[in-house]
Parts: sequence; C-alpha cells; structure tokens
Amino acid sequence: MNRREYVLKLPVITEKSTLVKENLRTVAFKVLRDANKIEIKDAVEKIFKVKVQSVRTANFHGKKRRQGRYTGRRPDWKKAYVTLKEGEKMIEFSETV
Repeated sequence: MNRREYVLKLPVITEKSTLVKENLRTVAFKVLRDANKIEIKDAVEKIFKVKVQSVRTANFHGKKRRQGRYTGRRPDWKKAYVTLKEGEKMIEFSETV
C-alpha cells in the first residue's frame, strides 16, 4: 500500500472551509501529522486527478477535556489547505448525516 493513499484522512467541512472553497478555490483536509506539503500535494493530485497550485498547513494542539474528576487530552492534529489551479474542477464532498 502506497503512503499517498492514507496521507489524507478526511475533508474538513466547516463554515469557514466552505467559504474558502467557494471564494478562493481552496479545500481543507485533515492529514497525517508527519505529512509534508509535497506528500499532500502528490496525494491530492493522484487521488482527485486535479492540479494543485499551493499547499498550506496548520498544526493544532489537542485540548484538555474533563470527564468528572478525570482529565484527558484530545490528540494533536494537522490541517492542510490545498489551493487548486485556475480551470481545474472543484473537489466535491457529500455530507452524510
């Protein structure tokens, strides 16, 4: 199994990511924490068959959460903003509720 098949975990579908997708041709993905921009670009191009203009990444630290007297921590994660080149078809996702 090739690494590019599991670099992208899932798309981030929020209000902000939807606005960025419509206005700036940018799609947000949750990715592996150790993935770099080159791997992310390669994965998006091969899986969705589109051309990528740029990739921006952001690391997020897990929040502390409590359950009664017990305290825990959510895992750290990484988000990638992928901008598509002009003329490329937009990647569409379907939300299942």
